[in-house]
Parts: sequence; C-alpha cells; structure tokens
Amino acid sequence: MKYITCSEASALMGTTVRRIQQMCKNKIISGAIKKNGIWMIPDESIEKPEHTSNNRTKPLPVGISDFKSATTDYYYVDKTLMIRDFIDSKPMVSLFTRPRRFGKTLNMDMLRVFFEKSDEDTSVYFKDKLIWQCGHEYTSYQGRYPVIFLTFKDVKCTSWEETFHKIKRLISQEFLRHIELENSKKLNIYEKKQFTSIASGNATEVDFQMSLELLSALLHKHHEKKAIIIIDEYDTPIQQGHSCGFYPDIINFMRNFFSGGLKDNPHLAYGFLTGILRVAKESIFSGLNNLKINSLLDNAYSQYFGFTKKEVKEMLDYYKANEKYDEVCEWYDGYLFGSTEIFNPWSVINYISDKCTAKAFWQSTGSNDIIGEIIESANPEIIENLHKLLSGQSITTYIDTGVIYPEVHNDPHSIYSFLLIAGYLRISAVYPQNDGNLMCDVSIPNKEISFVYKKEVLNRTGQNNISLSIQQTIFSGDAHKLQALLEKYMLQSIASIDGANEGFYHGLILGLCAILSNRYMIRSNRESGYGRFDVMLIPREKSLPGFIYEFKFTRDESTDLNALAIDALKQINEKKYETELLDTGITPIHKIGIAFRGKNAVVKSEL
Repeated sequence: MKYITCSEASALMGTTVRRIQQMCKNKIISGAIKKNGIWMIPDESIEKPEHTSNNRTKPLPVGISDFKSATTDYYYVDKTLMIRDFIDSKPMVSLFTRPRRFGKTLNMDMLRVFFEKSDEDTSVYFKDKLIWQCGHEYTSYQGRYPVIFLTFKDVKCTSWEETFHKIKRLISQEFLRHIELENSKKLNIYEKKQFTSIASGNATEVDFQMSLELLSALLHKHHEKKAIIIIDEYDTPIQQGHSCGFYPDIINFMRNFFSGGLKDNPHLAYGFLTGILRVAKESIFSGLNNLKINSLLDNAYSQYFGFTKKEVKEMLDYYKANEKYDEVCEWYDGYLFGSTEIFNPWSVINYISDKCTAKAFWQSTGSNDIIGEIIESANPEIIENLHKLLSGQSITTYIDTGVIYPEVHNDPHSIYSFLLIAGYLRISAVYPQNDGNLMCDVSIPNKEISFVYKKEVLNRTGQNNISLSIQQTIFSGDAHKLQALLEKYMLQSIASIDGANEGFYHGLILGLCAILSNRYMIRSNRESGYGRFDVMLIPREKSLPGFIYEFKFTRDESTDLNALAIDALKQINEKKYETELLDTGITPIHKIGIAFRGKNAVVKSEL
C-alpha cells in the first residue's frame, strides 16, 4: 500500500494540511497511520466524503507573511530546514541581510512559531514539514522558549516624532502579547509597574530604548527560560531616517535598543534580525561580538530566502504551467545568494497568480527612493555605467559589504554595493581582496529589474515624455526637431555648471536612449573601424535602422557649434565607425554628430 504525507494529500483534496491532520486524529480518513510523529495517508483513501475536487488547487500566498496561515491555507514552499541549520551552529545572534520581498518576515515568523512556548500545540504546523524528519535532536527545541517578536517593515514615517510613536506602539503591543506577566507571581511589584508602563505606552523614550532588555528579563524570570528575540526588517526606519532627515535620531534610538537586548544580555537565549543592510559602521551593534552576519554573499542559509530552481519547477508543475519555466527564468531568476541561484519569490508568486502574465511585480512593493537619489546625484561615469548595465553589459566594481545609507552620496563605490545588496544587481564574477571585501563583476539579474531601472532612470531625471518624443524623432530622422528637443530638455533640467565636459553630455544621451533598449543594444565607447565611437544603437531586429552618435563639446563662446557638429559627423565617416553595423548586415545607418555648449546643442545627421 502506498502512503502519502498530509501535505501531498492537501494538494489532492483541496483542503488545508491542518484540516487533514484533524481528520486523521478523528479517524475520518481510514487507514491513516502516524509514523515518527507524522500522519501518513493511504493514497486510495483520499477519495472520501470530505474530499471536494481533485482539480482544486491551493491559493497562492500573495502578501502572506503569517506562517500558520501560509502553511495551512496556501501553497507553502518548505523552508523549515533553516531551523536545522541554525540549531547545528547556534550563534547567539544571527543577522540575515536580503532584499525586500525575499521571504524574511515569513521565515522569522516561522522561527517564532517553532520556538515559542504556547498554550496551542504548534507542533502541528511542522509535523509534515522537512524539519520534523530530522529527528528528536531538532524537534526537541519546538515550543520551549518565550519569544519577543517585532517587525519594523511598516515603520515608514516622514518624521522622527511619527517614527518614535509607531515604534512605541509596536513595542507596547508586543508587551501586551505577553500579558501573562501582568499577574505573574514570580515578578515583584516594581517589575510589574515597569511592565505596565511600557505596555500602556506611558514610558519615556529612554525606557523604550531599554525595553528589549526589560521584557527579556521579565520573560526569563516568569518562564524560567531565557528568551529568544526576533527583530524583522530592523533597518526600514533607518532608511526612512536617511531619506527624511532624522537619521541621527533613529540611529541613536536603535543603538541603545539593540545594545540592551542583544549585547551581554544574560536573559537572551538567541537573537535573530533581518534587514537589507548590516549598518555596521554606525556602531548599532557596537561590541556585539556574538553577532553572525549572513549576507547574500555567504553560502549559509542561501537557499532559504527566495525560491530555488527546484522549488520553482515544483510550483509551476503544481499549477500546471510547466511550459512557462523559461519565461519565469528570463524575468525573475538571476540572483546569486552565496553559490545558490535564486528566483524572486514575490514576483514568481504574483506571476502565477496573474495567470502567468510577465510584468515587473517587484517595482511596486516598496520605495525606490535610494535609486532616485543615486540617479539624481550621479556623475557622468555613473550614468554611463547604469546604461551599460541596462544594455546587458557587466561592470567591475569594489563591493563593500558594510555599506551604509549616507555613503550613497559620498562614495561612488558604495552606489554599486548598495544596489547589489538591495537586489538591483547580481554578482557574475568575484575577485577577493585582502581587506575582506570584494572586487566583483556585477550585472542586472533579469528583465524585471531592467524594467525597474528604466522606469526609475526616466522618471527621476524627468526624461519620460521627452524620451518618447526623441524616440519618435530618431525614427523620423529629423535633425532639427532633435536639436530643439535636446535644447528644451537641457534648458529645463540642467544647471549651467553641469555641462562641464563632454562626459556629461555623453551620459545625458545614454539616458535619453534608455527607452530604446527593448529594440536596440546600446553600445558606448567601443572600437569600430579606425577608432572608438561615442554611442551606437544596434537594432535587435535587422528591419530597423542603426544609429551612430559622435559628440563634441566646447566652452568657447566664439566656437561655431554648427561647424563643430559637422566635424563630429565627418569623424564618423573618416574613422568608419559604421563598420560593426555593416558587418552585421544593418542598413540603413543614421550618422548623427552633436555639438554641445552649456544649454545649447547643434545636431547634424546623414544616412
């Protein structure tokens, strides 16, 4: 007789795992047996009155971060072996840094449900999961600890006053979740007063800074067991502080908050934190020598945040969409966590839920303000590199794993470090350095992120409408209209000091060409013929024309821009820059010379 697990039966019976477990206990499903704590069901027994339809599938967990609900009511990708990996090493405090929407909150809630003491038998949520097959050595940890759980993922306020008020509310709510402490016979009257003060929200800012330490001490005394502290998305309010001007306030609060709860705390069993950045340089974790950082560059836990190839194939098979695997790869694959290839879980789930319609789901899940800051303050070299990335090229850059938000403005190298850690880039090659950081080749991971870049580049530079006009003008071959559009754009958007060199205008044109990257491969400063052209647009379909741009720049008011633009056009012909296009059979070829000075431009073109 063949037996199947409750999870497998759930998919076939169109009901939840928890419901099937209850049916087994009540002997509604005949022949069910319990083996090593897991209910096993004869496959022929699933055709019972309780069965609804073999064709019914579980709904997808769009936006679900509650572990109990995710595992009983929705399709769940089993990540419970993360618990095994933690127990094998048991660091005092673990920090997991991953991009947003890669399953951090759901995994932290999984840890809470697994470890937390509760009046409910929470083992039912794990008995048909992979962790339960690991044996008593691991399952003996289940339901043993008092747990403090806070998620800051929704703390996105515009001032320190609002931020502190929201953090106060979250901390007070977590105190109230442990209301058993209010009448505990093991706590004295002064400890109960401290508890009530925080729970009611009437304590001072200093009291709230010390609240982690207080609550862990009270839980330890009441339960006679050290507490586990879980802080999800700890750096969300820090990013808001950076963007909205209260960075020193939030850093000062967080430094004291974490120091009391996680540093030399005798009431702490284990601590877990998640975020995008590790924010080490502000000394938020100062002196915390028991902190184990697990970044997306590390192999540890690499398969537990996001979906692996195997998990995506199983999901597509379950929803009868196997033929869509290549499209899912093209749009949502491409991340590399440690040495594990990872798909964006949020986007894969939404793709299947949206009847397998490919679009950029991730771009609407949170703020892209940092990308906006990068683009708004970028120098010509950075703009050029961003458009190299958009055209499918990789760039080599130094990666600092301890990057912090203020460095986005001050250090050009930190821009790529942030974009990598935040999920906008992937590593394609690594060259280790002696200082522990890395020199890496980085590129855009997939179509979805390419779309996000285009949207942010065009919107943040105010180029969206004018780019559409320029695109139409390019195809019409109207040099006079192109000249007018360029001058109009520069008049509205650039400062006089911006046009300090040819590189600035080079980057500007690359930005304006970004919208064409779905039809053209955009090349910059490449060899062709007898020299290096400035910009070339190589059509992805041979029915389209090719384009070559050459730029000239002058500060001299006496220089004739018309003659300078003609010189640029002459250089294209003399250096035979069209050679690469001709070799690939591209005709016709538009040759465009542009001369710049300040906010003025002259455009000359020929076929």
